[in-house]
Amino acid sequence: MQRITKVLIANRGEIACRIARTCRRLGLKVATVHSTADRHARHVREIGESVELGGAAPGDSYLRIDAIVAAAKRVGADAVHPGFGFVSENPAFVRALDAAGLVFVGPTAETMERLGGKAQAKREAAAVGVPVVPGSEGGLADAAAVARTVRGMPLPVLLKAVAGGGGRGMAVVESLDGLETRIESAMREADKAFGSGEMIVERYLPRVRHVEVQIAGDGQGRAIHLFERECTLQRRHQKVIEEAPSAGLPAALRERLLADAVKLAAAVSYRGLGTVEFVVAGGEYFFLEVNPRLQVEHPVTEEITDLDLVELQLRIADAGALPLAQADVRCEGHAFEARLCAEDAAAGFLPTTGRLERVDFSRAAVRIETGVDSGDEISPYYDSMIAKLIARGPDRDAARRALAAGLRETTVIGLTTNLQFLHELLHWPQTLDASFHTRLIDERVAASAAAAGAAAADAAEPLEHLAAAALHWIDAQRAAAPALGCWSEAAGFTGWRLGSGCVVPAPLPGVVLGSSRSEWPVRYAAPAPDGRTTLAIGEQALQAALAGAHALPALAAGRRLLSLDGRVLEVALADVPGGVEVVSALGRSVFECTPYLGGALGEEGADGLLLAPMMGKVVAVKAAAGAAVAAGQTVIVLESMKMELHVSAPFDGTMATIRCAVGDMVERHQALAEVAPTAAA
Repeated sequence: MQRITKVLIANRGEIACRIARTCRRLGLKVATVHSTADRHARHVREIGESVELGGAAPGDSYLRIDAIVAAAKRVGADAVHPGFGFVSENPAFVRALDAAGLVFVGPTAETMERLGGKAQAKREAAAVGVPVVPGSEGGLADAAAVARTVRGMPLPVLLKAVAGGGGRGMAVVESLDGLETRIESAMREADKAFGSGEMIVERYLPRVRHVEVQIAGDGQGRAIHLFERECTLQRRHQKVIEEAPSAGLPAALRERLLADAVKLAAAVSYRGLGTVEFVVAGGEYFFLEVNPRLQVEHPVTEEITDLDLVELQLRIADAGALPLAQADVRCEGHAFEARLCAEDAAAGFLPTTGRLERVDFSRAAVRIETGVDSGDEISPYYDSMIAKLIARGPDRDAARRALAAGLRETTVIGLTTNLQFLHELLHWPQTLDASFHTRLIDERVAASAAAAGAAAADAAEPLEHLAAAALHWIDAQRAAAPALGCWSEAAGFTGWRLGSGCVVPAPLPGVVLGSSRSEWPVRYAAPAPDGRTTLAIGEQALQAALAGAHALPALAAGRRLLSLDGRVLEVALADVPGGVEVVSALGRSVFECTPYLGGALGEEGADGLLLAPMMGKVVAVKAAAGAAVAAGQTVIVLESMKMELHVSAPFDGTMATIRCAVGDMVERHQALAEVAPTAAA
């Protein structure tokens, strides 16, 4: 490196940590930035020098160009790496850095203006003969103009934010019903995520594959490709699992696609690293967009090329030249990446927020990129990603199996995640034979929702998890009242009595374990001298014991060994409000623990009470107290992790009360409003 000596990383989370590692390997000093919500975040702790930009919301911190430029000067940086998201695709940010004499690790502002916006990028691609999807020629900033364009095209159509990416500000319009509301929501989401609500409208291609080409250029008309990635496995237009190279592309089509990506990059004198994205439909492909930045999924390209893409970015920014030629780039083996996110796949991938009690990748024999540790918070202000798991193999199936094993050996306690879903997705038939398309997950989840709901009532939690939760709970009761020994109140849960003869479970349950699937009364006997306890879970009697770190110091923190009728299983347990969470190789279970003699659970809210399904911010109130509403009508709009959720009226009625206002931060299950049913005539 000649010009660059210290880099300010204008981002957060796993990508900030990942960029810092390469910088340090190259001998560069690093610093970063943070919001008030991220003062103690892992990227701040790991990098060690950080400047606070402002409040928790991205608009008050990570999107503040003036604050980032000031931070770079304050720490003595001569270059800024934007990571992805936030200001990474903002030409005004690049111009501000240029004016301040700072090196931007990325394309020029002119290139961003030509390619960063989807509408202009589409025109640039068409000008050099790259196939494009039919639709509006430019961006539309007026909602009425968007609606007119939609009404003038055959359905379905796709609304797509001109700025940004990652599935934000995108919506598929399949019906004209509620069109204005959908446009308003997409434009609002795009404006909050990227600072612009401008939309393009184009023909929607429902059963396509999403293939992207990694390109690099020197800014003087020379460009190369680093092969392609398959990004077809998506939900709500956001990638879930990626792989490289693409699976099953005909060789001739691949060569044309790679050549078109390089042709476009060379035509605009692209500088730095970028991605040219395409949709593939049968034997055709169409230009989708250009992401003039590092991609979330860049590690799979690194794995098949043995190149450090952040190093490549830094060397181009420093020297203004490509440090390698096309002939130097080799593709060997196969790689997969899975995005582990704080979200509930069973609830439509709804984001979850809260404290990560335990995060453990120590047994996952794959590459891990993460920006969190045990004890960190997942807030509603930023993306829900916890980590990326990347596996490499000599062929596609070997890489897929390695990733599946890594997911199986990952432990996350404290929040619902998509961990189990990712593992299942890797075993879907369409994943195995690469017959997938971009709507596969959405369609399959929607089609199976009703069947899954019916099956859930009959499904059983693993017996091992029930036993571990029952023993963990009784241990906590005994620990709470140790002084009285066998005469303590906790002894009442076991049914232990002097002179009672053989050790058998009590006639009445001590606790009822409940989940979304069912509930199980648990009866206890007194512990045996060897540490085992006889349990009756429902009508099934068994003997079990839990050994912890005090008995087995070699156990990892938070883990215990469950012995159950001759089988030993390592489990991780954590207390959660009102219950216990259990994670093992069998999956994850969360149980509510209700003492049998401790009183009944509180009644649920009365019909018509609208509760917040997640923690978030109220961004719109669509009805006033006293107004008539129809079943399914949106009443409240929440925003969490850049995603909008519409809370609707459950039936025809009148708004009895509104208990929130625009701008309020609300907790999960907080009452937002109440609908009174229409009185019968």
